[in-house]
Amino acid sequence: MPRSARASAAVIPAAAPLQDDAESAGVSGSSAERSLRLLALLASEGRALTLADLAAQLGLPKGTAHRICTQLLATGFLARDVDERSFTVGPALRRLAFDTLNHGVVRGMRHEVLSALVRQVGETCNLTTLDGAQVLYLDRVEAQWPLRLTLDVGSHVPLHCTASGKLFLAQMQAKERDAFIDGLPLERMTPNTIVKAAALRAECEAIAKQGYSCDREEFIAGLVAVAVPVRDAAGAVRAALAVHAPTARMSMDDAIGRIDALKAAAQKMAGLL
Repeated sequence: MPRSARASAAVIPAAAPLQDDAESAGVSGSSAERSLRLLALLASEGRALTLADLAAQLGLPKGTAHRICTQLLATGFLARDVDERSFTVGPALRRLAFDTLNHGVVRGMRHEVLSALVRQVGETCNLTTLDGAQVLYLDRVEAQWPLRLTLDVGSHVPLHCTASGKLFLAQMQAKERDAFIDGLPLERMTPNTIVKAAALRAECEAIAKQGYSCDREEFIAGLVAVAVPVRDAAGAVRAALAVHAPTARMSMDDAIGRIDALKAAAQKMAGLL
């Protein structure tokens, strides 16, 4: 993923222990607990944080926060952000989250919700999440048609030209979204791909208002899709649920007509995140 290549710069060996500061004793707990709290904070914030931000929010001295970040960089759980002064979640943490979401009984229950949705709408459906600057496929159930697109679980697709990707962009705060779009390579995939930043921002504003996102043959010519958000108990968008099909079988209007079924499945899926 982008940024991960910088994650190991200027680090101490991964096995080096973290020392407790006398001034932080009795405040922040063990080294392992502090590391987990720092990772949880970054994951919940959903944005990069500076060392000062992390230290202040966790109630840690800057020296202690720096040592924790250094070790987590070495192991890939943190990565440097674009400006190099801020930290974001690293590839190891993303992989841990992916494996957790796809673990055991809960994964089976999510898969069954997806399978039931496919039986209802008659086309391929998928569950995705935001992974850095791309969309990550968490699960997928194929419809039994001879003409279909296959993307394996764990695959990544672009943000700017997919229904799920534009949905994730639309759920961001305007300032964060603008900065994100400015950093995206708006590659033209088809004649319908949105490749102008201003047009993509306008599209995201419309998506935020209407509550769903469309892919109008923007990723692959001849393929349309719609996506709806999957929210956690706090109302934050953690995933997207989408249906897609060739235009030979499903028009854009047909896809939009399946939104109620998608929303009902998204409500069921919310309790399984």
